[in-house]
Amino acid sequence: MTTPPPRLHVVTGKGGTGKTTVAAALAMALAGEGRRVLLCEAEGRQGIARLFDLAPLPYEERRIAVGRGGGQVHALAIDAESALIEYLDMFYKLGRAGKALDRFGIIDFATTIAPGVRDVLLTGKVYEAEKRRDRDGRHVYDAIVLDAPPTGRITRFLNVNQEVAGLAKVGPIRKQADAIMSLLHSRRTKIHLVTVLEEMPVQETSDGIAELSASGLPVGHVLVNLVRTSPLDDAARKAVLAGHLDAGAVGDTLAAAGLDGTPGLADALLAEGVAHVERLDLQDAQRAVLAGADHPVVEIPFLTDGVDVGALYELAGHLAPVAGSTEDDA
Repeated sequence: MTTPPPRLHVVTGKGGTGKTTVAAALAMALAGEGRRVLLCEAEGRQGIARLFDLAPLPYEERRIAVGRGGGQVHALAIDAESALIEYLDMFYKLGRAGKALDRFGIIDFATTIAPGVRDVLLTGKVYEAEKRRDRDGRHVYDAIVLDAPPTGRITRFLNVNQEVAGLAKVGPIRKQADAIMSLLHSRRTKIHLVTVLEEMPVQETSDGIAELSASGLPVGHVLVNLVRTSPLDDAARKAVLAGHLDAGAVGDTLAAAGLDGTPGLADALLAEGVAHVERLDLQDAQRAVLAGADHPVVEIPFLTDGVDVGALYELAGHLAPVAGSTEDDA
C-alpha cells in the first residue's frame, strides 16, 4: 500500500549549489501535474523574484506562474517581523497595536534576541498555509515548496521545538512549535538536499542527511544540480587523458572544417579537453559517494544558456520523479 505524495517539500543545500533555482523548478514540476503550489522563501534574499523576473515580493501570496499541466505557482516571501505581527493579531487580537510595536522596533528586537522564535514564525507561516482549507473543506494548496536555509543550518531551523524549549514551556508559542514539529516529522513532509558533484558540497550533503536523520526529520531526494554531460565515450575520454590526441591532426581537422587554424588553438582545445574529462571523472567519483547515501538521487543538467523562466520549465521535467513520488506504507 502506498501513501499520497508529500505536501510539504523543504529544499536545502550548500550555498552556490542552486538551491533556489531547484526549489522553483520543483514548484513548476508540481504545477505541471495540475497542482496549486505555494513557493515560499525564508531567507529574505528575494531569490524567487529574481528568478521569475518580478519586482520584490511582499508579505503576500500571489500567483507568479502556470505549470504545463495547468497548475498554478503562487509565491510568498516570508518575513519574520510581518509574521509576528500576524501572529500577535491571530492569538492576541492586537491589530493596530502590533503594528505600533513594529514601529518602535520591539518586534525586531524580540526576534533578534530569540532566534528560535524567529524560526517558529517562519516555519509557522508554512504550517498555516499547509493546513489552510477553503469553504468546501479542501486544502487551498495541494503542495508547498519551501526554499529553506542552507544545509549547515537546516536541522536547527527545522527543530523549532527544541529551539524554543527554554523560552516557552507552555502557551501559544510552545503550542505552535509542537504543531509545526508534528507536520515536519510526518509523512506529509520531505526534506530534499541540493548538491553539485564536488567534494565539499557532497560531504556537506552527507553530513546534513546524517543530522536530519538523527533528529527524526524525513529526508527525501538528493537533487544533484549543474551536472555536465559529454559527447565523449569512454575510449575518447581515456585517449584525451593519456595525451594520445595529436595537436597537428586536430589543427588539420579544424582547417578542413573551415575553422580558424590559428597556431596554438589546437593545443588550447586539447588542454580544455583534458580539463573537461577531469571534471567528468570528479563527477563520477562524487556520484559514487552519493550512491551510498541510501536516498534516491535525481540529476539536473547544467544549462549553458543560464536560467530564466523558460529554463525552469525544462528543469521541472527532470524533477518529475520528485513531484510525483509516493512511498510504501510499512
